[in-house]
Amino acid sequence: MSRTRPHGYARYSLDGCRCYVCGLAASEYNARRARMIAYGTWEPFVPAQPVREHIEALRACGMGLRTIAAAADVSRQRLHSIASGRSERGTGPQEKVRPTIAAAIIAVEPTLENLAPHAPIASTGTHRRLHALVAGGWPQAQLAHRIGWTEGNFSTLLTSRRVLVRTALLVRSLYDLLWAQDPLEHGVLLHDVNRARNHAASRNWAPVGAWDDDTIDDPDAFPDWTGNCGTPKGFWAHYRLRIRPVCAPCRAARAAAEEQEDRSA
Repeated sequence: MSRTRPHGYARYSLDGCRCYVCGLAASEYNARRARMIAYGTWEPFVPAQPVREHIEALRACGMGLRTIAAAADVSRQRLHSIASGRSERGTGPQEKVRPTIAAAIIAVEPTLENLAPHAPIASTGTHRRLHALVAGGWPQAQLAHRIGWTEGNFSTLLTSRRVLVRTALLVRSLYDLLWAQDPLEHGVLLHDVNRARNHAASRNWAPVGAWDDDTIDDPDAFPDWTGNCGTPKGFWAHYRLRIRPVCAPCRAARAAAEEQEDRSA
């Protein structure tokens, strides 16, 4: 009998415990099962194929079975049975799986915390965070020093198409620490702050305020320079706020509005 499994239906069924708690849990389970069968809603198993496809998608993102199992709080053996079967038992992949297990696995997402530290990912969010910090007056040399990198490696990071997960996490932590900080209050000289800001402006790097936390990693998202970017109103806000050049979404929105006006004339 398992000494760690909590008392309840699982311990009643798997360990043969007949205490009051386990007996009550089994009685309630059987009564619920009988009601669901009577109403035609009893689904003790669901197809395993969607679960298997989700596991493969997670693995393609760099997550190993051990990591997936831990995130879903299921055993590696169970995950193996679903994904590829158990060779030591001579069994193929499961065709059915319990709904609770299916839901737990499908709920796992390939977040940075779940991915392997050495897995390569797109550099979009990493670049945007560093660009925003430079636009805020943080010199690249200062940022490189704070993450323990040389200036040469840092320059390479700013041009790389992919970064390691551990690097993305490191930059995200740096961004979370500095995004609202004034570099002048941390010993950065005024001429270095101005140089960093001018460098960012010359490359059209968006500042911190142009990004939301839920869009900064999205390759399809664009910086909201004015608070109305992507709309005709945003086009004129660029001129009013002297934020030049006008961003591509605002130019496209203005062109679409003019075309609509021409058709309506």
